[in-house]
Amino acid sequence: MEFTGGGRLEIRVTSADVGKRVSVRYVTGSGEAGGMFTDAVGVLTSWDDRVLLITRRTGEAVRIAESSLVAGKVVPAAPARRRGPSATFPELARATARAWEPVESEALGGWTLRASDGFTRRANSVLPLGDPGLPVAEALAYARQWYADRKLPAYVQAATGAEGTQELLCAELDRLGWRREVSAEVRIGALAPIGDLDADVSAVRLSRAFDGTWLRRYRRFGEPGPAVRALLASGPSVWFASVAGPDGVPAAIGRCVVDGRWAGFMAVEVAPELRRRGLATSVMTALARRALDEGASAAWLQVEADNDGARALYDGMGFATHHHYHHYRWAEA
Repeated sequence: MEFTGGGRLEIRVTSADVGKRVSVRYVTGSGEAGGMFTDAVGVLTSWDDRVLLITRRTGEAVRIAESSLVAGKVVPAAPARRRGPSATFPELARATARAWEPVESEALGGWTLRASDGFTRRANSVLPLGDPGLPVAEALAYARQWYADRKLPAYVQAATGAEGTQELLCAELDRLGWRREVSAEVRIGALAPIGDLDADVSAVRLSRAFDGTWLRRYRRFGEPGPAVRALLASGPSVWFASVAGPDGVPAAIGRCVVDGRWAGFMAVEVAPELRRRGLATSVMTALARRALDEGASAAWLQVEADNDGARALYDGMGFATHHHYHHYRWAEA
């Protein structure tokens, strides 16, 4: 926080700083005796009716009464990572999108409307990377109708927590009646250390295609239709991994999409009764080695914020959170 020479806290944030990253201190509770100091750091997404809205890295929105402010200042964007790959938000957002190419898409200015018969929110949501060419409210109305015409719920995928992410859009979605439904972390890490892990990859089978047994482990749908099969096969260079299991169902599976310097990991699943035996590590190590052979050097993956087991595994592999993304659903009256 800002201190003057005499040690006094000072407010150096105004409504003109909307859109900037700020750090503020404010008093919570009622009355001076019962109040407590609390800090908030994030993007100042609005300052209306004497109330500040600050969106934290995770997408959490904090509303603060102007009268409770004690100190505040504009702060620089979060410092760049000192180890591992560097990446801008637009570069990473486009790489992750190419790993799940939708069955149908339409450009709306810099936005992309994506539909794939409802399989995965990522392939059935608006990807807003740029100016839609319309006022935001009009663009969202167009998107709602576009999804209604396909008998699909309307979703928008928006990100927080890195330089160039979409905190202002998230706040606007919330204001216009869209509700955040699911949040996840996009993590990145160096690829070589994953390929160098001391993991038993002898039982991991790699293939350019998946089969019916692979799909039996990937139980995220009912009977897989054309959209599921098309999505799983989409991407610049796609590899599937499996470890044989009992009854013809793989003990573990994984999917990797190699795209230039990036290798994206997804669909890493292990039979519940066989977890904590290193199978997920073996699958990822085998896929990482194949991606290294194709010239990739950096890795990314997406993990839901409440998946503690997966997050612990990826922590150990050197993955760090780059940003968070959120799916907002139109809350129909």
